[in-house]
Formats: sequence, structure tokens, C-alpha cells
Amino acid sequence: MCRWRTSPDRAYGSFRSHLELWTWSFKPRASVANLITMRLSLLLAFILPFTVSASFQEQIIIPPMPQTNQESIASPFTSSQPTLADLLTIEPSASIYYSYARETEWSSRFTSESVWFTMLVPTNKAVMALARKPHQGPEPVEPRIGISEQELDENSRRNVERWVSAHIIPSRVSLSDTPVSYETLQDGKLVTFNSIPNTKPDSPEWMRVTLEDGVRIIGMKKAHNGVLYLIDGTVVPN
Repeated sequence: MCRWRTSPDRAYGSFRSHLELWTWSFKPRASVANLITMRLSLLLAFILPFTVSASFQEQIIIPPMPQTNQESIASPFTSSQPTLADLLTIEPSASIYYSYARETEWSSRFTSESVWFTMLVPTNKAVMALARKPHQGPEPVEPRIGISEQELDENSRRNVERWVSAHIIPSRVSLSDTPVSYETLQDGKLVTFNSIPNTKPDSPEWMRVTLEDGVRIIGMKKAHNGVLYLIDGTVVPN
């Protein structure tokens, strides 16, 4: 029977090798993590200065805004007063006149800040008292027979424009020295203001005058682009 014999030195070396392998396999894994952490720290310490330098060079330096006067930064086209269109919209006693005025070319200027209109606006009661309504125009001298619908619409449009424009003065008016006349938007049409005798001297100027045919001003409202006078009658166009 053959037996395998091993020398003591060889056996001790084999035992030591197995012992070191066994010891390494049971070392805590924290040592591996510590090694990785150490290597990452060294790597970051190497590249961080270059990263900070590049980031600093790419920064955009914005200079501070100069000090400005608050009054120079005012918003344009702002006003605390309404426009003529606003006043006509919220005035219930002028709804009929405004319904006619919206059909004319002048309506787009009721909101404009580049014009100044003095508007003589009849009340609804004054318009309803007319024998012939504004779109009908004056009574024809001879009756028209066989007029087409298109011609009727065109005549109505012209009558409305004549009537509306006769109530608009394209300028400011002064009522302190009467009688005084002003041109209206209707060609050749003047409106004359006359003094009312025996009026209170401390009353507003518009309460101390009348228009043609004794028409009186019963109210006044100021707009950003004009003045609106409510009248108890109408202005007769040419």
C-alpha cells in the first residue's frame, strides 16, 4: 500500500496559503468601499480646480441698471378719465343717439385721443318727440314713387350721417361770452349759443345758455377726448 508523504515545510506552506485566502474572503466589504471612496476623492481633487475655472470663465456679468426717475417711466396713453365712447355707453338717456352714431364713420373717433369733440347729445325723450326720425330725413318736396330698397338704404345712411354730425363740434367751446357760434361736422352747419336772462351768476356756464330754438343743456360730462352735453332737444341739420 502506497502512502503520500509530505514534508513538514511543504505542508506548512500550503496551510499558510489556504489561511490567507480564507482570511481575505472574510474581510469586511467596508474596506473595499473605503478604497473606492479614497480613489474618487483623489479624482475629484484633481479635476475640481479645472471645472471651477471653466465655470467661472463662462459666467456672464450683468451690470447694474442705472438709477432712473420714476416719473420718466410713466405708462403712455393712460388717463383717469373715460372716453366719449365710454360716456355714451353708460349714459342710458343717450342710447338712441348713440345707436345712430355707431352707424357713422365718426364713431371710431369717440375713443381716439388725437381728437377733441364737443358733443350735443339729445336725450331719448327728445329723439322720440321728433315728427320724422333721423334716418327718415326731412319731408320730401315731391313724393317718390318706385324707389328701390338699395336707394332707400343709401338715403337712410346719408340722413343719419347728417343728423349725427350736426350734433358734433370738432373743437373746444367757450360759453363765457355769448352769443357765440361754432361749426359742426356737417358742412355749413353752425350751432349758436345764446345767454339765458336772469340766471344765477354762480351757476355753471352751460346752464346759462341755450342752443337754437331754445334747446337747453341739462347735463355735462367730461371725457378724456371731449365734452358731452346732454340737451333736451335736437339740432336740425341743413
